[in-house]
Amino acid sequence: MRVTHMTVRKRTYIVLLVVIFIFLGLIFRLGYIQLFKTHWLTERAEDLWRRDIPVEAKRGKILDRAENEIAYNVSAPTVIAIPAQIKDPELTAQKLAPLINMDEEKVYSLITKRTLMVYLAPGGRKIDDQVANQIMRLRLPGIVITEESKRYYPYGNLASHILGFTGIDNQGLTGIELVYDENLKGKRGSISFFSDAKGREIPNEKDTYTEPIHGLDLVLTIDLTIQKIIERELDKAVQTYQPESILAIAMNPNTGEILGMANRPTYYPEDYQSYPQEIYNRNLAIWKTFEPGSTFKIVTLAAALEEGKVNLNETFFDPGYIMVANHRIRCWKHGGHGEQTFAEVVENSCNPGFVTLGQRLGSELLFSYIHRFGFGKKTNIDLPGEASGLMFKPGQIGPLELATTSFGQGVSVTPIQQVAAVSSIVNGGYQIQPHIVKGWRDPVTKLYVHKNEHATGNQVISSETSELVRLTLEGVVANGTGRNAYIDGYRVGGKTGTAQKVGPDGRYLKNNHIVSFIGFAPADQPELVIYVAVDNPQGIQFGGVVTAPIVKGIMGDALKHLGVEKRTEQLEMDYRYDDIRYFDVPNLVGEEIKDVRRTLRHFQLEVIGEGSKIVSQVPKHGQRLPENTTIRVYLNE
Repeated sequence: MRVTHMTVRKRTYIVLLVVIFIFLGLIFRLGYIQLFKTHWLTERAEDLWRRDIPVEAKRGKILDRAENEIAYNVSAPTVIAIPAQIKDPELTAQKLAPLINMDEEKVYSLITKRTLMVYLAPGGRKIDDQVANQIMRLRLPGIVITEESKRYYPYGNLASHILGFTGIDNQGLTGIELVYDENLKGKRGSISFFSDAKGREIPNEKDTYTEPIHGLDLVLTIDLTIQKIIERELDKAVQTYQPESILAIAMNPNTGEILGMANRPTYYPEDYQSYPQEIYNRNLAIWKTFEPGSTFKIVTLAAALEEGKVNLNETFFDPGYIMVANHRIRCWKHGGHGEQTFAEVVENSCNPGFVTLGQRLGSELLFSYIHRFGFGKKTNIDLPGEASGLMFKPGQIGPLELATTSFGQGVSVTPIQQVAAVSSIVNGGYQIQPHIVKGWRDPVTKLYVHKNEHATGNQVISSETSELVRLTLEGVVANGTGRNAYIDGYRVGGKTGTAQKVGPDGRYLKNNHIVSFIGFAPADQPELVIYVAVDNPQGIQFGGVVTAPIVKGIMGDALKHLGVEKRTEQLEMDYRYDDIRYFDVPNLVGEEIKDVRRTLRHFQLEVIGEGSKIVSQVPKHGQRLPENTTIRVYLNE
């Protein structure tokens, strides 16, 4: 086909028009972007130029129930390098290395990395203020000091298994620090500057500061004074018995609030790297599972009373053993306790008597109460690492399993389960939820943003049964195996436990027991439940001898701290020859000294002054003190 001159011109015009429209489109597009997309373009450009140096948020404090600080932050400067801005890497490394205790070659390799910025770790992270000032005085290009914070625990190892600790980036690694890390850590801020593609700072551009959002303060249910009392008593027990381990829990039985919790061995959170993982990773109070022994008899007692299977005044004869499925189950007392009431069965912790109660209940009924009191599952306390224990399954329960379970052998439980169960039994019969967080507080206003509610669960036993159990367990302390927990002026109830440990081969170990005691007070209206367990104490291995005095030491001081007043009405102890007796201090003022010397029998007398008549005395009349306490009297001349 022949192409004419006119055809060529037409095609040229068409191409020209197309090119003109394209250019017009580009001009309009560029105009639109310049006029209407200026903000968008600026943001995109700034995103490419902006470089951010992170500014850590302050981690929230951890406080006890009275808002005493038990974990908080201290300033910790950190060295950051911006490699593109470093003019002389060799000289920079040479000057920095000795200040941050790092190898010069390591520092050089970090500051010459092809990256925007780099932490000079580990030596340059969270350094002392003095070292930070030395580095700033060097004025090294590309070396920046930013402020981080590190966790500080002012009471050392106090409550260490509750608190846990944080890592180099201030992240929670164990304990309450881990469980509530998200709320505690807050949100990072930053210092922003502008640089070119090679990382060189763009002149005449101002730095911008984005303020971090600090973490919330966490308020625990822990009472700092009670926690100190617990730690003191555990340290004394370690010195006395050198056990493999020891643990203690103190809880309000009505609310489920943990007032104190401690373990031995323990560790210092700020130096956790110096301890084996099994020490700082295991909170024995919630992690350790073992056969509870006789403290578990409280559950059997409560179930039998609630179901009407026993009258405490009913008599029972203990020959020292009971036969079950061709097995002889012995009482701890050689030769048995003979004839006794079931109240005395509890006081004497008589195994054959509790086997009889278990048989009266039957496996289905007994285990239904065991499960309703929370055994065999986690309590869901707000701490990491809780175990669930181990119960017999229905198909595994024969006459022997029923018998051993009734006195706390053959099943595996945790300490926190026992505290929760006994609390439910003595608080009127209501299930409670153990917890350790009271609420969250704004770090600036100090006002609560959230508080935990103390919800109670189902009622497992009646208030009448609960009262009867409390009175019976008060008898254990006054007249039975728990005598060493008796506190003059306070009504204390409780139960001892001595459980054989199972070895790796599944057999019981000889002379290797976990001894325990769980106590509560006041017995008529409990405000405090305390559980202590000692693993393999050296020497005597009986709960009443080893752990009851520990609970007494904690309970007495804790009740005073809580403002629980002493009373004169309590179940009198059946004193034995080795017991410390308490007597009321008589009023000696106005008496003749010669008469007092003849009649004062239970106390020692110290006389100050001359004369025949007593004008004052210390201690004063009305107090109740141990026998042989010295009373100082002042005469009229």
